[in-house]
Amino acid sequence: MLFLLAAPLSAQDISQIAKSDPLIITGAIGTRNTYYHSSGSISYASPLSNMVYANLNVSVYGFSMPFSFYYSNDNLDFNYPHLSFNVSPRYKNWQLHFGQSTMPFSSYVMTMPFNGVGLEYQGDRLRFGMFYGRLRKAVNDDPTDPFARQPQYKRMAWGFKVGYGSTRNYIDLYFLRAYDQQKSLDPAWNSIVRPQENVVIGLRGAVSLKNYLSFTTNASTSLFSFDKNATKVEDSKLQRFDKVFEPSYTSLARFAGDVNMNLSLRGFNASVFYRILQPDYTSLGTYYLSNNYHSLGINLSTLLFRRISLSASFSGQEDNLTNKQLFTTRGLVYNTNVSTRLGNHFGVSAGYNGYRQMQTDGTARVNDTTRVDRIMHSLYLMPSYTTATDMFSHTVSLSGNYTRNEDLNPFSTGQTDVTTYAAGASYNVGVLPWEMDFTASYSFQRSDGYKTRYMSDIFSLTTSRSFLKDKNLNASLTMSLCYNEMRHQMKSLSLGGDFSVGYTLNKVHAFGLTGSISKYGDVNVSKRTSSLEDTELSVGLNYTYTFSLIAIKRQVENGKKGMSVEWGRHDKK
Repeated sequence: MLFLLAAPLSAQDISQIAKSDPLIITGAIGTRNTYYHSSGSISYASPLSNMVYANLNVSVYGFSMPFSFYYSNDNLDFNYPHLSFNVSPRYKNWQLHFGQSTMPFSSYVMTMPFNGVGLEYQGDRLRFGMFYGRLRKAVNDDPTDPFARQPQYKRMAWGFKVGYGSTRNYIDLYFLRAYDQQKSLDPAWNSIVRPQENVVIGLRGAVSLKNYLSFTTNASTSLFSFDKNATKVEDSKLQRFDKVFEPSYTSLARFAGDVNMNLSLRGFNASVFYRILQPDYTSLGTYYLSNNYHSLGINLSTLLFRRISLSASFSGQEDNLTNKQLFTTRGLVYNTNVSTRLGNHFGVSAGYNGYRQMQTDGTARVNDTTRVDRIMHSLYLMPSYTTATDMFSHTVSLSGNYTRNEDLNPFSTGQTDVTTYAAGASYNVGVLPWEMDFTASYSFQRSDGYKTRYMSDIFSLTTSRSFLKDKNLNASLTMSLCYNEMRHQMKSLSLGGDFSVGYTLNKVHAFGLTGSISKYGDVNVSKRTSSLEDTELSVGLNYTYTFSLIAIKRQVENGKKGMSVEWGRHDKK
């Protein structure tokens, strides 16, 4: 497998070019090699894998141009080189975009990057931006190929944004037009995929009253055509805007938005929000957005006695806004959490999370025997204790969790009900004179379902330490035991060990050796051959060399400007 990558080229600020170093070329070369063996019937990796990579970064007056090379012989696949280019220079309040770029827009309008040109201005109060570019490439395989990829049109877009105000009081307007280019696909694909077009107008704003109350809103209206070639709507009022968007009989106008109210008093915070996305709301400038629902919620938090932190939230969501679905689904999410710290050593946190899902009639009547009516409860408790002396540091952590997922339909047989118990404990001791840590941990989980029970026990010991004067030799070792049991089906046991050793030479050569071995098998006493008969082994060797080919740096001494040249010197920072 071969990859050649050219990462984006960028500069922070054009006004700083004269103060930047003229030329710095740095890079890294490395290799990773792994041997894997398994005596089991299934192998999860190739027996031997080798990989070589190289990175090169060229910086010219602050413009950074990174390149990377990657080669692997895990398989015989070949990938064509992928090249991407981006320049985003900035001068004072202005920034230009060339190539693959991103520009902040409303989340309902555009979240995708574009490949084209853009311009942004960010002042103290006034701001605006505009762009034109490609949102996605065409996929235009041979229509006669039975294994052809799913076709898609080349999608172009242009848009702008303008806003005014501060971070607490502001208003921003967004506009986006996106459309598919029909000529980017073979005509044989036209009966399979339809070209689409879209216009989205968005508005964001915020108003703050002193320091304790604020309102924010984010709303968008989308005009979307599933097929831009469909019969157009003949209306003189609409035809005035045909240069921007031509409504057809496949066009839809939809709305999405949210509003928030935030209250902040001394030691107490509260927020209330409402969000709605109408059915089939679509913006071609965003990735997938769930729609056809609205939700309402509240969040509360406070601090008691400067030690106890409390928080709680509740939200409800309902779909089928136009009552055209077969059924309507409602969901409730609620939780509360508390955490505190007693003294300098002991801390504890606890909480409850709940979820309720219900189904009611839509265009069809819900059958009582198949009605969805579920509830989930989850409780957790996590205490911890930490102490330290001149010789040792100690940390003890405990955790417990109970989860119940239950079907409340009285006609249900409980086949999907699951109850889970989980517990864990860990102890870490640090030997300060040795600069060494030892950690022992244990975790248990049990899940009870319909006529089934699964249990798991995991115990592990870990130690790590740095060696030598410069602490450039690091080693770690982990031993673990894992027991799994499925009632009346299987009992398995595995014993394993993992180690890693890393060494850095002259801050530029990094060597790494990793390895793991495990013995596992079925230990069910009812089996005739109950033993740890299978072995899994993995060993890896890594090496990385970082270098500096040349560094021409700008120097200013006693008011005099000059240059210094360094060939093949390593950065000691």
